[in-house]
Amino acid sequence: MKKRVTIHDIAKLAGVSSATVSRVLSNSGYPVSDKVRCRIQELADELHYIPNQIGKQLKTDINRTIGVIIPSISNPFYAAATLGIEETARKNGYQVFLCNSRQDGRLEEAYLQTLFEKQVKGVILSSISGSRDPIERLIRLGLQLVAIDQPLDVTEAVQIGFDYRQGGRMAALHLIGQGHRAISYVTASLDRPSRRQIYEGFTEALHEAGLSLPEGYLQITEESVLRESAEGSFECENGRALARKLLALPARPTAIFACNDMTAFGVLQQCAAEGVSVPDDVSVMGFDDILFSSMVSPGLTTIKQPDYEMGRLACEVLLARLDESGLEEKQEEAGQKLLKPRLIERASVKRLD
Repeated sequence: MKKRVTIHDIAKLAGVSSATVSRVLSNSGYPVSDKVRCRIQELADELHYIPNQIGKQLKTDINRTIGVIIPSISNPFYAAATLGIEETARKNGYQVFLCNSRQDGRLEEAYLQTLFEKQVKGVILSSISGSRDPIERLIRLGLQLVAIDQPLDVTEAVQIGFDYRQGGRMAALHLIGQGHRAISYVTASLDRPSRRQIYEGFTEALHEAGLSLPEGYLQITEESVLRESAEGSFECENGRALARKLLALPARPTAIFACNDMTAFGVLQQCAAEGVSVPDDVSVMGFDDILFSSMVSPGLTTIKQPDYEMGRLACEVLLARLDESGLEEKQEEAGQKLLKPRLIERASVKRLD
């Protein structure tokens, strides 16, 4: 393997000190003759010199990289949120180091430690770890952290909020408004605040309407038995497995609400596999409004979570914390702006006469 070219190599060939090479290549205002400057630049080009950013960061304590840790790179919700982060970071001269925790709390904590060791000063995190200690320890050591998607019980972390409970209520009210009374709910394990809040809002609206979830109509994945060994298909396969149980009931529901769109896609697939027509035989509704929700057939009725906006706002707040410009205004915006759900109506829900 070819050895990486350093400023010391260029200095030896140019007959100057390493400090002089460093000043020239960093565009320092330190006086260097035009002849020496040109020679150093020529050598750097010929040898394909690439600056050592880690070394530069250690000297200046300035790092233009932020970390992003998400549970799944295969879920388009996180892809859209990451796009909002990346575009905002790039416009402000920052780069993004993306980490996929694969729904594993231990891997999430390992990524946090690795990012901090690599001198990354700020992280945007969608956490699935139940442990506060690693996060609080790194924050005490100087890490700036912004939480998205899943709220964190850590006072020093800025939270970008979303009204999941209202989203769950909105889904139930829409199905009730369409004449449905036999409504079921399918979800992965209720081990995350977002899932619990959607479920709570959903059941609250049912109870207020004098309805309940009959036996078998609530289907929850006991453990992540379908955990992301095949990450891209986990949520969809989970939807299929839970829908299979619902469709085997003696009295099928007329509507199925899923905890997210990927799970709803699995429900749609299982219905098609069993010859159950959507929405004629059963209506299906999701949560998130990811890009593909408008592309499947029938189009998926869903609750929109502003994924790109969440990522954009999270990045703006984090960058404000890192450079302390406009910090108070951005923190106030994040703290007061609870992102709101919106109903997106498509063809997967049918009105009952």
